[in-house]
Amino acid sequence: MSQMASPAERRLDRICRHFCPPLQKLDHVLHQAATRGGQEIDDVARDPVVIGGMVLDIHAIPSTSPQPRTTTPGKVRYVLGGVGRNIAECMSKLGTMPYMISAVGDDIAGNLLLEQWKLAGLCTEGIRKHQDINTAVICNVFDTDGELAAAVANVDALENFLTPAWIQQCKSSICSAPILVVDANLSPIALEASCQVAAEFDVPVWFEPVSVAKSTRISSIAKYVTFASPNEDELVSMANAVSGGNTFHLVKRDGNRKYSGKSLFDKLKPAILVLLENGIKMLAVTVGEDGLFLCSKNPDFLKFRLQITQNSRVGEWVYDTLTSTCPPRPVAAMQVEGSSLMFAMHFPALPASVVRLTGAGDCMVAGTVASLCSGLDVLQSVGVGIAAAKAAIEAEPNVPSIFNLADIAGNAKLAYCNAISLCHIEK
Repeated sequence: MSQMASPAERRLDRICRHFCPPLQKLDHVLHQAATRGGQEIDDVARDPVVIGGMVLDIHAIPSTSPQPRTTTPGKVRYVLGGVGRNIAECMSKLGTMPYMISAVGDDIAGNLLLEQWKLAGLCTEGIRKHQDINTAVICNVFDTDGELAAAVANVDALENFLTPAWIQQCKSSICSAPILVVDANLSPIALEASCQVAAEFDVPVWFEPVSVAKSTRISSIAKYVTFASPNEDELVSMANAVSGGNTFHLVKRDGNRKYSGKSLFDKLKPAILVLLENGIKMLAVTVGEDGLFLCSKNPDFLKFRLQITQNSRVGEWVYDTLTSTCPPRPVAAMQVEGSSLMFAMHFPALPASVVRLTGAGDCMVAGTVASLCSGLDVLQSVGVGIAAAKAAIEAEPNVPSIFNLADIAGNAKLAYCNAISLCHIEK
């Protein structure tokens, strides 16, 4: 369906989908059937659901290095943001229309966010709007290299108004979704409520940690999570949260020393393993310029694809390129501890001309999820995610205003072909 489709057209599309065949079972965790949790599913659009923050970002970009206790010349921009919102917007621009569940206020920031959402042809039914809500706003201060130097976040509204009760009102959309994406801007109780609805209907869950502080919210929902996408710092924080201690620490980097992909993975492996052993089925760990590690204890999870009936493609060019030129990849198992096995792939980062780094992780998730929803397997989908992240790094806004799908296809193929199977053999 067109990105600019009207709400009426979207409703008609949902009615038409009633006559599509039921979703098929791929794996017991990714069970997509006409009945879920032993219950019949009422007809609703089988759109992926994103629950998370809609935020107005203020970007302060200095012309020279900022100095304390004085102003610095530069540019100040208003950017539509929020991890969940960024993911959903990026998915829509890649051809997969999401159903967004969030909360905004009846204020300048909220009206701006909603107006842009409507202009993009996206559904607002799941977005709670109320005069008592102060729309979430984050002020980001960057350094001259485009890295985030400091930020102040006023996002209490997301925890106070994106409640389990509101999520329950959107239950019919969640129960028929091919996948649910939740970001850690939700309160712990709202995260758990979201995951419980998904679990009831066998809907796979993707957890986006948002920040080091909020990533610890994984502890109460790890058993429900199919995918998680932490960066290196969030990975360590999450591992400590689920293990109830301070066992895991950041990788120490001495000066300009650069680790090989295998060496860095070996240092992160204990934290990765503890999360996998606590219920998370697959981890996509982003490690900046070193790329991404895709890890699971189940080899089937590194080659599955969602079997869905939704008419969405990540651009026909992208889909056709990857299905025709990227054959299935063998995945090696490594012995980790005792009889524990881990399956892992290293996707090196693609070269990029850096403009801004803040939207890269969100676009990686969006590209991967959109691709899974289009029928690509997970390795192909991560390739698209990395290509989308590269496009985000090279653009000013959190989500590029437009994607060149030929470039996405070419970069996704390159990322896929460059991926390395990591294998550790115990002697």
